Amino acid sequence: MPKHQQNYFLSLCLCVSVVIVSSCSSKPTDPRSIIPADALVYLETHDLGKAVGVIVNNPKLKEAATSLPDISILEGMEMAIAVTGFETSEQVVTEENSVLNFQPRFVAVLETHKWNFQVIGFVEEKLGLFISEAYGGEATLESSDKHGGKYFVWSGQDGRKAYALVIGSLIYFGNDESAIEKCLAVGRGEAESITKNHKVTTGERLAFGYVSPDGVAQIANIAGISLAKQSSEEGDVQSFIARVLPELLRNSLKEATWTASVGEHGIADNYNIALNNEVSKVFSETFVPSGTKPDEKLTVALPLAAASFTRYDLRDPQVAWRSVLLVPQKLTDQASGNILLAFSSSLFEPYGIDDPEMFLSSIGPIIHTVKFDESGEKVLVIVSVKDAEKVKRSLAKEIDFKKPPERTGNADSWLSQDSDVRVIFDGTTLIVGEPLEAATLAANFNNAFGKNHLYPLFAGSTAASVTFANDTAIALRIADVLSERKPETAAIAAYSLTETRFNQNGIERRTVSDFGLIGTIISQFTTKRKIRRTNRLER
Repeated sequence: MPKHQQNYFLSLCLCVSVVIVSSCSSKPTDPRSIIPADALVYLETHDLGKAVGVIVNNPKLKEAATSLPDISILEGMEMAIAVTGFETSEQVVTEENSVLNFQPRFVAVLETHKWNFQVIGFVEEKLGLFISEAYGGEATLESSDKHGGKYFVWSGQDGRKAYALVIGSLIYFGNDESAIEKCLAVGRGEAESITKNHKVTTGERLAFGYVSPDGVAQIANIAGISLAKQSSEEGDVQSFIARVLPELLRNSLKEATWTASVGEHGIADNYNIALNNEVSKVFSETFVPSGTKPDEKLTVALPLAAASFTRYDLRDPQVAWRSVLLVPQKLTDQASGNILLAFSSSLFEPYGIDDPEMFLSSIGPIIHTVKFDESGEKVLVIVSVKDAEKVKRSLAKEIDFKKPPERTGNADSWLSQDSDVRVIFDGTTLIVGEPLEAATLAANFNNAFGKNHLYPLFAGSTAASVTFANDTAIALRIADVLSERKPETAAIAAYSLTETRFNQNGIERRTVSDFGLIGTIISQFTTKRKIRRTNRLER
């Protein structure tokens, strides 16, 4: 090879080497640094593969799914998500019924730490399938050159759209084109990023989330509308709830943070909910644990097959209940407060309690409630009794204590006239509620719950309330999203334990579970669909 050609070849190799080295060693972008400061809701994970991996590798998902997805491509990816707003739509089912849909407008920023051609392939294939799941039908993909990168637009058959932009190793993805443009503006230094918010902290964790005061306000509005539609068919009742509930939430809640980590008993989700000063002061002074040791015989006998059960430890249950009534009255107008007060007793009706004040004043500090179904129609309350006569007077008038009692196990038992409520009393412990379940619990004290891996946490909890729940559907729903559920698999028990504490700042909640909040989010997506793709190049 002539010398001048050798020099040219060496120069070319040197240039190529410089390009390769600079591409490999370029400083990654912290996704949170380009998320706008005014995000309503913010979520992040420093390793998307790890966050999804704890779900995929859960033995209960392996039990539910025919196969497990390969998530190796997600390893090491950093992701930050901003919810910038919410859209509400109503789908008419019949002349009398309709379904409300709430769609968050969001943008996600991913630092993939991969080559640009790998990122483009990931967006076209893996991300495309994800979008198709969410849209529940065939989607059309168009691609173009825009914003200095590769731009993608998916269009669903129902008119919804999703957008993605690939610049180097970064992916901007969302269902709101303007949110992507706002992230680009933050990256150019034209707007502040969420890193300025001191509530958005750093640390070793699986994932983190933050809900801003404006986010709380918008979510409160959604909660009000949703609960109003479910509460009653009466228009006046729906209007009242839709008006008052958001007002109560906005006036009491300030902001919230969430962190997820992996521990010995599963995924731990920690929530810190900031309340306004007056509300937090009241609740921190009234929802005070007594420190009383729970009855171990009763604790191990709590029904493991129930949908959930909760133990409350309250130094003064009556004072705690009065604070629950007092706070709403202070947060809304007097007329609405009086209506709420008038209807408050209805919360106790499923338990066969007519007079909550009298009932709570005559029982001990430990209260157990059991819910056997998701609808809350089959329930029990189990309490220690301080004043038996007052307790009897507080219960439903349909229960005739003048009649000779039946015997259930070692206790006396009465059935209400309409056969809807059974009362069982052994002299110290009272069980009231759904007749069959009450009789079964009283006659068959066993230790099934005592053998559960979360039992030590429940028995040893010092929180004001601790709840054990059994979700038999979440593993199957996640299997539907990530793979396919095994045929003829009806239910797989996934357990969780939630502790709630009150302090001067608000509420601390800690949940330990098989799949955590991350798994709950994944379970919301639908099954996979096909994508129909077209290409368009803008010049």
